[in-house]
Amino acid sequence: MARVLLVEDDHAVQKGVTLALRRRGHDVEVAASGETGLLALERFRPDLVLLDLMLPGMSGLEVCRRIRESKQLPVIILSARGDEIDTVVGLEAGADDYIVKPASGEILAARMKAVLRRAVPPQDTADPLPPGGIERYGALTVDRTALLVAKHGRELTLAPSELKLLLFLSSAPGRVHSRPQLLEQVWEHPFYGDVRLVDACVKRLRTRIEDEPRSPVYVQTVRGFGYRFGPVA
Repeated sequence: MARVLLVEDDHAVQKGVTLALRRRGHDVEVAASGETGLLALERFRPDLVLLDLMLPGMSGLEVCRRIRESKQLPVIILSARGDEIDTVVGLEAGADDYIVKPASGEILAARMKAVLRRAVPPQDTADPLPPGGIERYGALTVDRTALLVAKHGRELTLAPSELKLLLFLSSAPGRVHSRPQLLEQVWEHPFYGDVRLVDACVKRLRTRIEDEPRSPVYVQTVRGFGYRFGPVA
């Protein structure tokens, strides 16, 4: 079971989420502010962070950005703010998923399971990732065995969703995948997902792997259809 850091200042939400997760066997640590949440990262060493947006002092968005500066740790934003702009801003800050409160224990558990699978992809025939190996695409190197990505020889820190999206797209260079297809294969959300997850993740991934994110070479948009990888000579 996962070690989960819940960064949330609402006592009722703290209690409800903690109870739901502990009933499923998860080890839960609670932080009531962004500052204490960042301190708990080093002490508690969680497998996943559940992060509220509206926190006293440092905002959840800033906490997410700081996590993304150096860690591949999965982050799910858990917020009462479900407006489109809030969702997109949260995802573009580096979150792997976004759940609007209140959420049932079943939905929360399912989304956590999907995010954790992206962090440590299972090596079985049902998984969409291809067999291991090192591949080079121009300045980009993808090591499927070690789950590492480097550009010009320097290792990149990618969020789990960014890494799995890149691995999936690059497994079939030139093939176009629709947003719903990517949502199902990468996020494992065939029924209740939001395609904005895909667009926000693509935008973040481009800032990491592209020389010119607005003129992408690796992750290309096929207008009206979806996205494809390269190919890159």
